[in-house]
Amino acid sequence: MALRQPRYSKEEFARRGDEIYHSQVRPQVEAGNHGKIVAIDIETGGWEIDTDEMNASKRLETRYPNAQIWFVRVGSRYVRRFGAGRIHKIK
Repeated sequence: MALRQPRYSKEEFARRGDEIYHSQVRPQVEAGNHGKIVAIDIETGGWEIDTDEMNASKRLETRYPNAQIWFVRVGSRYVRRFGAGRIHKIK
């Protein structure tokens, strides 16, 4: 299997992905899907949603074998979060 190479700069990749999500996908998925992952092909505008990014991307790649995939978590600015998160003070 050939390794897929990115065809866009990181900035253009993100710009296209965010633009498609906010203009086309978000209005359709926002209600009732908080926390789910959306996989978007930044070239065709095709997308899939799932609780798991692998499942979403596999379904998207079945439809668009050369997809350039951008991931978004519904209701969040981040797909993943690293670190401890909020730190609570102990009294």
